[in-house]
Amino acid sequence: MTVIERYILRRTVAIFMATLLWVLAIVWTTQVLVRIDVVTSNGQSAATFFEIAWLILPSVIPIVIPFAVGIAVAQTLSTMNTDSELIVINAAGSPRMAVIRPMLILAVVASIVCLVITNAVNPPSRQRMRALLAESRADLITTVIEEGAFQKIEDGLYIQIGERLPDGRFGGIFVADSREPGTELIYYAKEGATAEVGGNQLLVMQDGTIHRKTEGNVSVVRYSSYAFDLSQFTASGSTPNFGPKDRDLAYLFNPDPNDWYQKKNPQIYRAEIHKRFSEWLYPLVFALIGLAVAGDSRSFREARIHPLLTAMTIALVFRWAGFFFVEKIETSAVYTPVVYLVPLAACAIAVFFIATNRMMELPLWVIERGQALWGRLQARALALRHRRSGFGGAAPGGPA
Repeated sequence: MTVIERYILRRTVAIFMATLLWVLAIVWTTQVLVRIDVVTSNGQSAATFFEIAWLILPSVIPIVIPFAVGIAVAQTLSTMNTDSELIVINAAGSPRMAVIRPMLILAVVASIVCLVITNAVNPPSRQRMRALLAESRADLITTVIEEGAFQKIEDGLYIQIGERLPDGRFGGIFVADSREPGTELIYYAKEGATAEVGGNQLLVMQDGTIHRKTEGNVSVVRYSSYAFDLSQFTASGSTPNFGPKDRDLAYLFNPDPNDWYQKKNPQIYRAEIHKRFSEWLYPLVFALIGLAVAGDSRSFREARIHPLLTAMTIALVFRWAGFFFVEKIETSAVYTPVVYLVPLAACAIAVFFIATNRMMELPLWVIERGQALWGRLQARALALRHRRSGFGGAAPGGPA
C-alpha cells in the first residue's frame, strides 16, 4: 500500500469510526429506552437493565455499519475534492485505484464484520436477552406486584394482589385474562401463595371462583384450592420463546418440526437465512455508491448538490428495496432471488459509473424540485422571522 493509499485509508477510517459511534449511540439509545420497563415495571435491578442494553448492541451494529461506511467514503472524497487533493493526486499521475483501493478495503472489512456479528454474535446475545426478559416476567408476580394496584403483565393480562400477609401469603388475588379472542377469564381467590414443585413455580389459590365469558355464554366455577403453573400468567413463563432472529445458522438450516414458527410459516426460517446472507453486502454497496458519486475531482461549478447527500439518497433507495424484499420472502419464496439481486445490481451500477469515469448523480428534475422546495422553506422561515421581530407589524408612526 502506497503512502497516498495509507493517507486516504486513515482519513476514511477516522470519519467512519466517528460516524459509527455517534449514529450507533443514537440508535442504541432508542432501542434501550424501549426496554426501560424492565426496571420501572418489572422491578429488576439496574445491572439486569445494563446487561440487556449491552446485549442489544449486536443487533444494532450491522444496521448502522453500512451507513457509517457510506458517509465516511462520500465525506472523505468530498473533502479531498474541496481541498484540491484529488486534483493533485491525478496531476501526479497516480492511478485511480490509489483512491479506490482504500475505500474497498474498509468496505470489505466492514462487510465481514457484519457477517460475523449477524451469524455468530447476535443469535446468542438475543437468546440471553430473551432469557432475561422471561425471568423478569416470572419474577413479576412473586416479588414485584404492588398491593392494591393493577399490574399489566402483557396486553390483555392484568393482576392485582389485595395485600401481602405476614407469613408471605397473598390476600385478595384478582386476575383478568382476555388474551384469547372471544374469551374473557376472571380469576378470584381470597388468599394464595407461591410454591415450587419439581422445578416449576406454582401459584396456589384457595377459596375462589373462575368466571369464564364467551360469546353469549357465562360460566362460574367455584373451587376450594386450585394450583397451576405461573407460566399461564406470563407469555411463556421463565422459558423464553425464541424466534427466527434468535436462532443460530445450524438451527435455521434444520429447524425442529414441532417449532411453533415452523408450523405457522415454514418459509420464515428460510427467509431469515437469505436475510443474513444478503444484508452483509450493503457496506460494499454504500462504499461503491460513494465512490461513484464523489470518486473523481470535479469543478465547484459542477456541484449541484453535496455529494454526501446524493450518495446517501441513492444508497437509501437500494437499502429500502432490500428491506422490502426481505419482508416479502417471509410470505413467498418467489422474491428470494431479488433479495440478492438488489445489492448486486447496486454494486454493478456503481462499478459501471466508476469504470466509465461517469459521475453518479440524482436526476436533474429531482435536484430542481429539491432546490425549489428548499427555497420556499427558506422564504417562509425568513418571513416568519420578520414577523416575530416586528418587521411585519404596523408602519412607523401608525397606530399601535
